[in-house]
Amino acid sequence: QVQLVESGGGSVQAGGSLRLSCVASGYIYSRYCMGWFRQAPGKEREGVAATSIGGGSTYYADSVKGRFTISRDNAKNTLYLQMNSLEPEDTAMYYCAALSGRKCSSTRILRDYEYDYWGQGTQVTVSS
Repeated sequence: QVQLVESGGGSVQAGGSLRLSCVASGYIYSRYCMGWFRQAPGKEREGVAATSIGGGSTYYADSVKGRFTISRDNAKNTLYLQMNSLEPEDTAMYYCAALSGRKCSSTRILRDYEYDYWGQGTQVTVSS
């Protein structure tokens, strides 16, 4: 049974930082690209950041470049998202997701509909 469990969300003031984690189980983690997505109330889900199977390639939405850093530890089956300089516009439910290696490409890796497995999400709230 595939499971992706996010943690690390919370409430923070603008300018603060949070680190999200996502622990994967039930599938071969090291054969999947991984991504973070978010969805704010009334808005569509958007890709935030993604990483290749080995973690050597990373991809970011323009809105978070320079502020967020995605990383993965394949020995621990864990994905991370370090979020710095948080803004109220970053308020959303954050989800981690897994993308089969055969579908990993720079053009597909931030498309939510390409992903195979999803976690339940962790809430991030940034106040001004």
